[in-house]
Amino acid sequence: MNKSKVLVYITLLLYLLSVAFQFNGQNVVANCLKSAILPTVTLLYFLTKKRKALFFTLFLVLFSISELLVLIENYLPHVINYYIGNSLYILAYTSLIIEIIKSISFLHIIKHHKIHLIILTCLNIYIVYVLQVIVNPYVEKTNEYYVELIYNIIMLSLLSVALLNYFHKDNLKSLYLFLAALCIVFGEVMWVAYTYISARDLLNVISTTLYVVSFYFFFKQSKLKHEIKQDEVSMLIG
Repeated sequence: MNKSKVLVYITLLLYLLSVAFQFNGQNVVANCLKSAILPTVTLLYFLTKKRKALFFTLFLVLFSISELLVLIENYLPHVINYYIGNSLYILAYTSLIIEIIKSISFLHIIKHHKIHLIILTCLNIYIVYVLQVIVNPYVEKTNEYYVELIYNIIMLSLLSVALLNYFHKDNLKSLYLFLAALCIVFGEVMWVAYTYISARDLLNVISTTLYVVSFYFFFKQSKLKHEIKQDEVSMLIG
């Protein structure tokens, strides 16, 4: 059995164990197991991908480091753990956004998807507002409030950029990337619901499941090359 298959089985085992411990009320153990999933996927990426995309690699590494902070959070002051962890997530999502927009023609987007841009902008503003209303009683107008605001803006920007990329490219790679971004955003929303609204085990399990599915799509798209459509070729030539 090669190393990549072993890592795939380890990833699945970590997921199943985290779900089992979550439903058994062992939240700390479940979160520790969950935090090891993406680092395992990242290791799998390094072992199987010869030519690595810089910003996608940064996304995986930064996200993995932030996830692994869960293992030492009891030894860190809350303030340090909160700001370092969330800053790493923000940088990770920003790196992924940069990776996506590198291959997008914004002239094409503006020309052909004006309505989509307007709708996405309005929708993002509304969702950010709703998320801030949810967290506001817990962070009020402290620095944490603004960290949450920046985090939510970057997270939803990732989803919007991934969707526009799919409109623009309309191929399997862009579809996988959009589905990955969609799952990770819904996973974040479930986590917010679990943390601030109702600490139900099912919400945490759904969040973990969505993260795992998003990592699967991220890994799948990383193995594909961009397929250039005929209209893109014409645009590049003329």
